[in-house]
Amino acid sequence: MTKKQIKICLAASAGGHLTQLLKLSDSWNGYGTFCVTTTEVARKRLEQYGKVYVIGECNRNHPIRVVKVLFRCIRIVLRERPDVLFSTGAAPGCMVCFLGKITGAKVIWIDSIANVQQISLSGRIVRHISDLFLVQWPELAEQYKNVEYAGAVI
Repeated sequence: MTKKQIKICLAASAGGHLTQLLKLSDSWNGYGTFCVTTTEVARKRLEQYGKVYVIGECNRNHPIRVVKVLFRCIRIVLRERPDVLFSTGAAPGCMVCFLGKITGAKVIWIDSIANVQQISLSGRIVRHISDLFLVQWPELAEQYKNVEYAGAVI
């Protein structure tokens, strides 16, 4: 399989999660990519990487929104069938990772640099199904199994 044949899904909520993901853009250069994000404002930052899907914001405090976003994510993952999922979170990235894993994708998660004391809630969930789980603080890699520290993104 060539680089162009491998399809990578880039999934990140708008704001800091997206900023951290984009700092790693050299790692998917030359691959076929598409993006999943939470706001229209983020679309402009992502258009250069391929098709952009805006799914809306959600979190555990708004269960109806979670269900709506989940159904949007299901449609996207079934339509696109990514080989690799690359996410920095948050909740929508977590959903996309699980759905992708079910369809056979490899999952790469980079937890936010803002999480100094413990891994994010989404990260704690995704850690169990990820193929590569990276944190940005060495202490966190020592604290959790199947977690690696390779440096900070920002």
